[in-house]
Amino acid sequence: EFSVISWITQLYSHFAFLSSAFRALHNFLVTGPKAYLTYATSVLAGAQNGIEECKYQFAWDRWNCFVVVVVVTSFVHAISTAGIMYTLTRNCSLGDLDNCGCDNSRNGKIGGRGWLWGGCGDNVDFGERISKQYVDAVETGHDARAAVNLHNNAAGRLAVKATMKRVCRCHGMSESCAVQTCWMQLSDFREIGNYLKVKHDQAQKLQFDRRRMRAGNSADSRGAIADAFSAIPRSELIYLEDSPDYCARNASLGLHGTEGRECLQHGDSLSQWEKRSCRRLCHECGLRVEERRTETVSSCNCRFHWCCTVNCENCSQVIVKHVCSRKQSSHGHHTRRRVRGPK
Repeated sequence: EFSVISWITQLYSHFAFLSSAFRALHNFLVTGPKAYLTYATSVLAGAQNGIEECKYQFAWDRWNCFVVVVVVTSFVHAISTAGIMYTLTRNCSLGDLDNCGCDNSRNGKIGGRGWLWGGCGDNVDFGERISKQYVDAVETGHDARAAVNLHNNAAGRLAVKATMKRVCRCHGMSESCAVQTCWMQLSDFREIGNYLKVKHDQAQKLQFDRRRMRAGNSADSRGAIADAFSAIPRSELIYLEDSPDYCARNASLGLHGTEGRECLQHGDSLSQWEKRSCRRLCHECGLRVEERRTETVSSCNCRFHWCCTVNCENCSQVIVKHVCSRKQSSHGHHTRRRVRGPK
């Protein structure tokens, strides 16, 4: 039991939540409903899925989902929460969790012309409820930062619902589809990642009435926070401060910069975003693109001889990579242009 708590705490530490948040999560798992410990494995797997999806979505961005204590983006909160809700929902529908099963609350009801609700729908209400118990328990503060984190957590859960699909099965003579039964099913998690990446790129900075916030009256502060949120849809991602310069290395912030990062230049299957990675990571950060060639030798053209040997040749292959390298000015100084990173 306590090893599970340790795993969850370490995983949340990877997401760079503050130490007070670790204690809150630990206390919740120890003193909260013991039933929630049953779901800890799904929570861990879901959070890990969120990490991997974050790395995929930002693989060719200046910030590549490397999480440090002082830089926790709106996307990290949203995608980790979505990953936990997604995994709990999926495991529930598969029958892997106790006291949980398919969503059949609408089964037998008319859904539309020619179809009825039926089948085994994914139980997102269960996934939402349990994931909220786990994730939102981490936020114990009542300030703007906690409110923003809770908002982005909720946006991640809404993304899971927004990307669900209706799946149908035909019935009738020779599957004529005279009648269909349909149910709601989770989309692939990649679609949720794509959805939240768009939300991230459109994220809004939260604007407060600074005079009310500085007044020192807690009621005024809470009112200012509530008013700031009133104009922002629950499905949108928000942030409090602009991101640091992800081009430059900053030891105090734990940022590595883009020097030494690989970028992509050639390939018919590359997306426009990938094709522009060298410009985004190197040129716009005041770096040049350096081509690096590496020769590898591996076994090839292997032949099986009866009995019982395999003879292979040694084949060499040149692997070409492009990385961002320093560009020296006429005075020998390294120059970078400051740009905005993710929220």
